[in-house]
Amino acid sequence: MKVTKAEIVISAVAKKQYPADPISEIALAGRSNVGKSSFINKLINRKALARTSSKPGKTQTLNFYKINDVFHFVDVPGYGYAKVSKKEREVWGKMMEEYFSTREQLKATLLIVDIRHQPTSDDIAMYDFLKFHQIPVIVIATKLDKIKKSQVSKHVQRVKDTLEIEQEDQVIPFSAETAQGKEEAWRAIQSYL
Repeated sequence: MKVTKAEIVISAVAKKQYPADPISEIALAGRSNVGKSSFINKLINRKALARTSSKPGKTQTLNFYKINDVFHFVDVPGYGYAKVSKKEREVWGKMMEEYFSTREQLKATLLIVDIRHQPTSDDIAMYDFLKFHQIPVIVIATKLDKIKKSQVSKHVQRVKDTLEIEQEDQVIPFSAETAQGKEEAWRAIQSYL
């Protein structure tokens, strides 16, 4: 997909703030610091539409990005970050649960994991939560440029095994540095739009 227009529409914390626009939505979920913002920026060829931060846990709202006036990317708060208070994590949890369980425009979720590491218990819980709500999942395994080519299939298999990936879901190795996996990611996303 050639992105000619991308803008942040709103940072929402509750349902009443979601855009009224009936266009399709693709959510992005993943641990803090896994590279969700870098993934969005690489996909849409922008340096800093989605703000990246060296401090994990920066995204604390549901950020709606309108792409080509056709659909929204919805960046949800990263999970699994220890420096956030338990109370704050509960608030994020409720906010995310409300979004995932009630949003009719949501067509699929990109679950972003780090290909270098085995998915965490939080990643597994997120995958299971999405499957429970019957939301299609595309797993994006980022930081591909950080491992040897000969190791890729072994790492992808570990992601599949750990998450117990269902037949219809795919794992796409991706690098925000080299753009490897970008075309596959777009193809997977467009199949849900």
